[in-house]
Amino acid sequence: MNKDLTVGKPETVLWRFCLPLFGSIIFQQLYNIADSLVAGKFIGENALAAVGNSYEITLIFIAFAFGCNMGCSVIVSQLFGAKEYRKLKTAVSTACIFSAFLCGVLMLIGIFGCTPLLHLIRTPREVFSDSKLYLDIYIWGLPFVFFYNIATGIFSALGDSKTPFYFLAISSTSNIAVDILFVTAFDMGVAGVAWATFLCQGISCILAVITVWMRLKKIPVQEKPLLFDRELLKKIMVIAVPSILQQSFISVGNILIQSVINGFGASTMAGYSTAVKLNNLVITSFTTIGNGISNFSAQNLGAHKYGRIREGFNAGIKMVWCLCIPFCILYIFFGRWLLLLFMEKTSAASLMTGRQFLWILSPFYLVISAKLIADGILRGISAMRHFMAATFTDLILRVVGAFVLSGWTKSAIGIWCAWPIGWTIAMIISVFFYKKDMITIQPENRL
Repeated sequence: MNKDLTVGKPETVLWRFCLPLFGSIIFQQLYNIADSLVAGKFIGENALAAVGNSYEITLIFIAFAFGCNMGCSVIVSQLFGAKEYRKLKTAVSTACIFSAFLCGVLMLIGIFGCTPLLHLIRTPREVFSDSKLYLDIYIWGLPFVFFYNIATGIFSALGDSKTPFYFLAISSTSNIAVDILFVTAFDMGVAGVAWATFLCQGISCILAVITVWMRLKKIPVQEKPLLFDRELLKKIMVIAVPSILQQSFISVGNILIQSVINGFGASTMAGYSTAVKLNNLVITSFTTIGNGISNFSAQNLGAHKYGRIREGFNAGIKMVWCLCIPFCILYIFFGRWLLLLFMEKTSAASLMTGRQFLWILSPFYLVISAKLIADGILRGISAMRHFMAATFTDLILRVVGAFVLSGWTKSAIGIWCAWPIGWTIAMIISVFFYKKDMITIQPENRL
């Protein structure tokens, strides 16, 4: 069901729109969590380290898919808010053509470039072959990743956050079952984990694309829409390229950080691999709510309802802070048991690594969540330069801090301490730009 986000009480509208998005990202994260859980429980610590090591590289490819998602979603949201339905359909087909081309290029890069990249990040010998095997299978599933992201972006742009939730709920729970089946019954090892994700994502993608196509057919237009439009592609890329760069540089930064972590051995890698999945569950949840705020802001920008954007920011802050507190309590006091869910044959060192990571980062979820809500509005109103400035500040501080502080402390604790520093300074920048840009976009405030 398509939903107009330009009417109704903003706080109520956002809660109804964003809660299914939050549920969707929980199930989306189950893909990665299930891979690590099955690898750690049924294969061993080295397999867990290999999946975690590969995960940082897969985030580069996901960055491009996410950028295409946001580029399409924001522009389609603006057109939906402005009720320009013919252009809306053209924007969708244009985004799909661009994404297909980009996906093909990335598959070629992945096929020939993953081995050098694994060497570059100093992947230990004992996990190298499993890391490469996981990545080789993952690369062939990239079309599913791309087009599923495009489909979910369109659903969100049309105000529908429930349909993606249903798809993810079914496919992610199926992924857990297939993971266990391939690893335990068929004894496929890390390959079984990768193939299970490939199959479940593929089915989810196909169903999502079919549903989007049927939904778009029901939107009436006076004239047949164009298949491709250069001007709309430029508008999409204004959002997509900075979003891709943002996620790509974050992924590259995480790979650099992973290279520092790898220097502390397989036990530290395994502990980090588990803890970072739990951390990413929270951060990605905040990011997804921020994406919902982007759709809300974009629709209201298209409808010239600027006051609702401000109300959306306040509602978004309340929403993410309601999530921060329980996660923080859970990770600080019950982190040990959550980590043990992933670890069957674990060492005291890997468990302590994971606990230290969660202890240091979780109190700062209130900070990073505020940044991501402000980022969501900056992206929704197309203030991409300011969006990028805040993002790169966070990234640079975390990467530089990881190298400097780990050398100073002679332990991985220095790496974890770099996160809160980057988050805090970047949050201040994002909120400042949000307040500044909200004054700029309103016609009555322009000279």
